[in-house]
This record gives sequence, structure tokens and C-alpha cells, in this order.
Amino acid sequence: MNTAKETDTLTAADVAVSPWDSSEFLDGPEMIEEYLRAAFETDDPKLITLAIGNVAKAIGMSEIAKKSGLNRQNLYRTLAGGAAPRLDTLLGVMRALGLRLAPEARANG
Repeated sequence: MNTAKETDTLTAADVAVSPWDSSEFLDGPEMIEEYLRAAFETDDPKLITLAIGNVAKAIGMSEIAKKSGLNRQNLYRTLAGGAAPRLDTLLGVMRALGLRLAPEARANG
């Protein structure tokens, strides 16, 4: 019979986990817009780049590569979150996503 101590203790072997892939949940324009808005609100360039990459993956990296005129393999590397993509690359991807970067005043100045 299990004691309270035995049932309260979990090990890595007891739990099955799989990697989180947010692109699987970006299933509509509103969801994509809110996801990107939240990423941009962090002011974290790596997170923003990763979020744009997740959106591109959700829509289809090949389609985004074709629409943006960029190489698909380079897009995967550039949008993985560890790189610092050039502004023209980000603008091309955003255009291919049907989005644009636009300045917006901060609420707190």
C-alpha cells in the first residue's frame, strides 16, 4: 500500500512531457495578432523574433519564404529567437504575414 510520502513524490520518470510549440495554437488572425502584440509588449528582441517565427511556422514557412522572397532555410535560422535579424528581413516577413510594423505611443510616455 502507498504511503502519503510515496504518493506525493513525483520523479521525471513519472511525468511525460513534450515540447511546447505555440505555432500549433495560432489558428486565426485574431490569435496571431494578440500573440504578436503580447510579444512586442515585452520589448525583448529575441522573444519578438521568436514570436514572428512561430507565426510564420503556423502559417507555413515555405509560403512565407515565397511571399517575402527570402530563403526558407535562412528564415528558420533567423527567426529561431537566437539571431538578430535585419530590419528588412523582419519587414519582409511581416509583409508576407499580412502585417506591418507601426509606431505606437507608449501609454506611460
